[in-house]
Amino acid sequence: MTMTTRTTKLPCGEAVPVFGLGTWKMGEAQSRFADEVAALRLGLDLGATLIDTAEMYADAELVVAEAVKGRRDGLFLVSKVLPSNAARAGAIAACERSLKRLGTDRIDLYLLHWRGGVPLAETVAAFEALKAAGKIRHWGVSNFDLDDMDELEGVPSGSACQANQVLYNLARRGIEFDLMPWSRKRALSIMAYSPVDQGALARSGKLDAIATRHDATAAQVALAWTISQAGVIAIPKAVRPRHVRDNIAALDIKLTPQDLAELDKAFPPPQRKRPLEMI
Repeated sequence: MTMTTRTTKLPCGEAVPVFGLGTWKMGEAQSRFADEVAALRLGLDLGATLIDTAEMYADAELVVAEAVKGRRDGLFLVSKVLPSNAARAGAIAACERSLKRLGTDRIDLYLLHWRGGVPLAETVAAFEALKAAGKIRHWGVSNFDLDDMDELEGVPSGSACQANQVLYNLARRGIEFDLMPWSRKRALSIMAYSPVDQGALARSGKLDAIATRHDATAAQVALAWTISQAGVIAIPKAVRPRHVRDNIAALDIKLTPQDLAELDKAFPPPQRKRPLEMI
């Protein structure tokens, strides 16, 4: 089995996969290091060429570095800077540390992990300096609500933002009311973290009938729904080989109008503004 290639475009026009490999909580225990590296390598072997990590994820960047040795070209690496490091000098230094941990000379997409106290203009200036130096190719944000995005758009070079990584899945659809329409008007990619709601959707009986029709699991249905949304990139994490294979197989599920209607009934879309959810 190899991954069905499906892509979406960043605002700059570059095509990126709609499915990536998440690494949250990887690198926390040396005893799991080899299994985590093997999981990422399996994902790469199956065609998943986008990997998402962050400086906050313990030593996840070291796991990624080991997994991508000898195969960096053709991959799309995403990492994030902590808001505490988001001042100009701090962001540049944090990026240098991430590059060293990742064993690479460039990060394809560098995100501000969440909003902090540093003025956005200063962080954007740092990102633009890193881009000019070839240390990062693109930059974006994470956990930004609509008011944050409006403010970002108003700072110098703020419109160069390529993505916003947020919590999004069937059970947490709040962004569909305002943030997602705003993003789509600008072709801004939404990166959905926890697309199976930290495993809760894998255990949801609400998905059983649809899963049975597709000879799939509830988790695969939840993933298939997420990546069926225009402009959305899902980044589930998996460590067990079967889990990696199952996640990637979700790309081949084609949800029908009946499926989508049933999912809307079971997990209603928002009818009003909701605060941005985060975990």
